[in-house]
Amino acid sequence: MNVQIQSVKFDADKRLIEFIQKKMDRLDRVAERASGAEVVLRLDHDQEKGNKVVVVMIHMPGDDIRVEERARSFEEAVDNAMDVVKRQIEKAKARYEN
Repeated sequence: MNVQIQSVKFDADKRLIEFIQKKMDRLDRVAERASGAEVVLRLDHDQEKGNKVVVVMIHMPGDDIRVEERARSFEEAVDNAMDVVKRQIEKAKARYEN
């Protein structure tokens, strides 16, 4: 799957990009119909909920999946987003099989 990683108003370090790529590669096994994905990283001003925001968009034929998660670290936000994305992909698969 073609994955585009974008960081808004800051430069993501190589370790974070590799972490995200590794997570997206695992997701590729579940989302075989996916044509591509985008991951957007940005900083927010809300310190209570966490100021790291991750938006994951998976492009699938007939259905796009979009998940936004915020946490205190990008790694935590990516992990949370991947869990939600996997559940949404399973739901989409169930809809197409019926």
